[in-house]
Amino acid sequence: MVDDAPSGERSSSDKTVGVRPGAVLFACRINVIRSPIAAALTRQLFPNQIYTRSAGVRPGVPDPFARTVMDEIGVDISRHVPRSFEELEDTNFDLIITLAPEAHHAALELTRSHAIDVEYWPTFDPSLATGSRSQILDAYRGLRDELTLRIKKRFAWQPRSAD
Repeated sequence: MVDDAPSGERSSSDKTVGVRPGAVLFACRINVIRSPIAAALTRQLFPNQIYTRSAGVRPGVPDPFARTVMDEIGVDISRHVPRSFEELEDTNFDLIITLAPEAHHAALELTRSHAIDVEYWPTFDPSLATGSRSQILDAYRGLRDELTLRIKKRFAWQPRSAD
């Protein structure tokens, strides 16, 4: 897992860990793998607690491997419609978490006109994985699992008690 933030930017390892914003935008390059997975995981872990959306520098075509690895954990992303920053209906976010360098630069541009905190979580793009179907799916699972851990840590996830 990479945890280095670009010069002058904070990473999720500083004072923000555990601070739960009301609205989060996850951003990546094409909005078909990393950011939709992160948004879906956040909605699953924090239902009705954090307003969550995703966007990309440009929209793409939904990724079947992303859908497969999310289906494995019971999270349906089949209705996800890839969107670019320009296509966002709402920009009233407390925090933008960027998952790719291009998205980070786009998010910083958005902060010129909106008061939004930005965190950079560099993540591997599993669409670059090669090999068998099983090996490629393992790369997607690795991303999903890494994002799950980072989201839980960043927003201080607590398991629900079995009253």
